[in-house]
Amino acid sequence: MSMKIYTKTGDSGSTSLIGGTKVLKSHLRIESYGTVDELNSYVGLCRDLLFDEKGKLVLQEIQDRLFTIGAALACDPEKERKMLIPDLHEEDLGYLEEEMDRMNEVLPEMKSFILPGGHPTVSHLHVARCVCRRAERGVVRLQQESMEVELIIVKYLNRLSDYLFVLARYEGMGLNAPEIPWKPRM
Repeated sequence: MSMKIYTKTGDSGSTSLIGGTKVLKSHLRIESYGTVDELNSYVGLCRDLLFDEKGKLVLQEIQDRLFTIGAALACDPEKERKMLIPDLHEEDLGYLEEEMDRMNEVLPEMKSFILPGGHPTVSHLHVARCVCRRAERGVVRLQQESMEVELIIVKYLNRLSDYLFVLARYEGMGLNAPEIPWKPRM
C-alpha cells in the first residue's frame, strides 16, 4: 500500500523545518526554499524543451544542486550541524562557469541588451532565469536577517542565473531564433 501524500498537519498554516522546528508557512525560510523548488520545477520544464543533449545533462545536474540548496534552506540552522545534509562546493560554481565558457566560445558577441524571446524554449529559459533571481533575492533577505545561510548558496544562485542567460542565447542560436536587441526610445 502506498503512503498518502496528505498529512493534514499543515492545515493550520504552519509547517516544520528539517529538525522539527515549527514555523508559519509565510516564514522567509519557507518562502526561500519554496522559490528554489519553483525554480527546480521550471528548470525541469526547460530541460524537457532543450535540443542540446549536453545542456539537458547540465540542467539535470543543476536540479540536483537545487535540491541540495532546498534541503539546506529547509533546515533549522541551529540543528543543521547535527544532521547529514548534502552541501555545495566551489567546484559546483566552477562547473557552471566552465559550461558558460563552452557556450560563449561559439556565441556571437553581444552588442546590446537583448529582449527575452524569439522562441518558446528561449522564453522559458529567461523565465527560469528570473525565478532564479527571485530565489537569490529571497536567500539574500534570509541571510540579512541573520538566519544563517551559507554564502555559497547565494553565489551558486547568482552564477546559475548567469548560466541560464547564456543557455538561452545558446539554445536560441541552435534553434536559429533571432536575438531581439533592445532599442530604447530616446
